[in-house]
Amino acid sequence: MEAFEVMITRLKSLKLRYHQLEQDLMEPALLANQREYAKVAKEQAALRQIVEAYEDLDKILAHIEETKEMAKEDDEEIKMMAEAELEVLIVKRDTLIEHLHLLLIPKDPNDDHNAIVEIRGAAGGDEGNIFAGDLYRMYVRYCELSGFKTEILEASEAEMGGYTLISFLVKGNEAYKHFKFESGAHRVQRVPKTETQGRIHTSTATVLCMPDIEEAESDINPADLTIETHRSSGAGGQHVNKTDSAVRITHVPTGISVNCQDGRSQHDNKATAMRLIRARIFEYMEEKALAEKGKLRMEKVGTGDRSEKIRTYNYPQNRVTDHRISLTLQQLDRIVEGKLDDVINALLEEEQRQKLAGNA
Repeated sequence: MEAFEVMITRLKSLKLRYHQLEQDLMEPALLANQREYAKVAKEQAALRQIVEAYEDLDKILAHIEETKEMAKEDDEEIKMMAEAELEVLIVKRDTLIEHLHLLLIPKDPNDDHNAIVEIRGAAGGDEGNIFAGDLYRMYVRYCELSGFKTEILEASEAEMGGYTLISFLVKGNEAYKHFKFESGAHRVQRVPKTETQGRIHTSTATVLCMPDIEEAESDINPADLTIETHRSSGAGGQHVNKTDSAVRITHVPTGISVNCQDGRSQHDNKATAMRLIRARIFEYMEEKALAEKGKLRMEKVGTGDRSEKIRTYNYPQNRVTDHRISLTLQQLDRIVEGKLDDVINALLEEEQRQKLAGNA
């Protein structure tokens, strides 16, 4: 029971912290500081489920003690009723304890963010771009089936179809949690639409998933940003080349730059560019921090080289293989229609397994 006592001590501490944060959120000074308020509110929200489960456990433990006393009664009928109830309560207790063990696993602090997903055509020329478009449609369909909303942030359509680049926002409960393992090189094996002799080609598209960082959470110094406006170029109909509505933002210390021109106004493009630059700078800083700590981490997006693959989509054999967890499914036709749950859930379960083993 020593491990149980350690868990209870930790739960008591977290409950105290939760109620302290609840009090802090009512302080006028904190209400006046939007950034700090958002940080405290986020920490409190992250603790809510744990505290509620602990309070349920506390009630069951008290009920178990009361029922044990009833089981000591001389009245045989009361004793039998108490023993039967005790069996039910112990099952409930053990289930809640198991649930709390899972809730206490360190959580990725970015899991509850919206996600920004960026797809680029890579190796394979036109077919790589076409595949990038197929991946985009697969993700949009997955979002429709899962209750997430999507919004295109920037897109560069390829001449033969698909995209050289498409970035989109995924909005919904724990969107980043469900998309974060999509980062990497995706490989497709099939006969391209551009192939005249029926040969199977191998092409790639790269995916990068970033948490959508709110302005209140960002530490970017506005003085470090260079903001330029210019006229849009490329497809866009009547809005192209008539006003300086396109916006380019560069973060001088890192050299990270974004260019947005697909919005209807300069205001829209600036808002989108700011959203993208926050996400890209956050991703850059995360990678840098991990490198400084000496942690090994596979690059999310490489050069698009075929060897840097995380998943292969084999059309002739209707097969999808995720190489990180050695998962193979003969369900490519379902998966490209957005039925990604089997793949995403397997990746989340592996993350949880590694955390329970202390490897993540």
